[in-house]
Amino acid sequence: MDTSLIECVPNFSEGRRPEVVASIVAAIENALGQPVLDQHLDPDHHRSVITFVGSPEAVGAAALAGIAQAVDCLDLSNHSGVHPRIGVVDVVPFVPVRNVTMAECVALAHWVGRQVSARHHLPVFCYGEAACQAEYRDLAALRRAVRTALTFPRPDFGPPRLHPTAGALAIGARDYLIAFNVELETDALDIAQSIARELRAAQGGLPGVKALGLRLASRGTVQVSCNLTDVRRTRPADVFYAVVAAAKRYGIRVRRPELVGLVPTLEATLGFDAATRSSLFPDEKVLSRRLGLE
Repeated sequence: MDTSLIECVPNFSEGRRPEVVASIVAAIENALGQPVLDQHLDPDHHRSVITFVGSPEAVGAAALAGIAQAVDCLDLSNHSGVHPRIGVVDVVPFVPVRNVTMAECVALAHWVGRQVSARHHLPVFCYGEAACQAEYRDLAALRRAVRTALTFPRPDFGPPRLHPTAGALAIGARDYLIAFNVELETDALDIAQSIARELRAAQGGLPGVKALGLRLASRGTVQVSCNLTDVRRTRPADVFYAVVAAAKRYGIRVRRPELVGLVPTLEATLGFDAATRSSLFPDEKVLSRRLGLE
């Protein structure tokens, strides 16, 4: 029995039509041979995040199937959402879970990237540990280059131009990441953006934290949207209480935090009281619990 496991967390640019996301999930599950672990849709981000785990071969096939379905049924030219994106499939990361090295995840990312570019004529950029161009190791830098460069940057695979409906694709290999958002009881976007700047590691904030201030029009509020890329040094509780403290200085309160996808381990849930932990991080939201690893 193969005990090698890789996690894949593709982000699709569709968060308002559940039936379309369901068709993408079905394609993934048919190729994977088992259900996905999690799916998260957000209408303001106009984005869905799907989490699945399997053997390298099964995960590679499932990623290709999900990408193919998204390219077939989504159109970036008709897309609007507050979250940055470069394509109908914005990002596809591969994460080593058990008996798999990062180098193997890099090789899988490159293989899938080549397949996608050949099958769909999509420009594919590699990021994270799989980066082929050093300047695109950081996903945010890659997105900026694709969206704002005067001349289209050279992709690692595929044509040197955006696909007319599918855009471009970022594919990579990385360690665990936690997507964690905190909604504020205000509609002042500048406050959310200011708090996000405080949190960012790049601005001297919390280690491994990337953050954006985003407007949630459907809820009439704003959100501090965070990616925690060093889960051993910064946990969701650290981010939450930092947002609470910053918001207090502006005289506003925060609402319930939101986890997007899964956390890797129970250790990542520490820092909250027991009731909040059990509510925010039930066993089905903890990857190690889902896989029987702890």
